Amino acid sequence: MDCLFCKIIAGEIPSSKVYEDDMVYAFNDIDPQAPVHILIIPKEHIASVNEVNESNSAVVAHIFEVAAKLAKEKGLEDGYRIVTNIGDDAGQTVKHLHFHMMGGRSFGWPAG
Repeated sequence: MDCLFCKIIAGEIPSSKVYEDDMVYAFNDIDPQAPVHILIIPKEHIASVNEVNESNSAVVAHIFEVAAKLAKEKGLEDGYRIVTNIGDDAGQTVKHLHFHMMGGRSFGWPAG
C-alpha cells in the first residue's frame, strides 16, 4: 500500500510523535495552522469517514478519548478544534482517516 500515513505508522517516514497506543498514532502536523496542531490517525487503514462501519467504529471513539487526553496535556483548557476532511471536494489530501486537533489560538468560522 502506498499510503503516507501507513508509512509513518510503520516508521518508514519520520514524524514528530506525540502519542501512540495499539489503536492510534498521533503526531505534530508538518504545516501547523495553530500553535498546537496534531494529527490523530487510526493504525488500521480506513480511507475516510465514509468507510467507518460497525466493525471499525470503536477506533473513532478511541480517537476522541485520545484527543481529550492530549488537550489536557497541551493546556488547551480554553478550547480546541477537531477537523476531518472527507473526499477531494473537502480537501482530503491523504486517503487515510485522520483528525486535525488544533488549539492554542482563537478560531473563526468556518475557517480561520
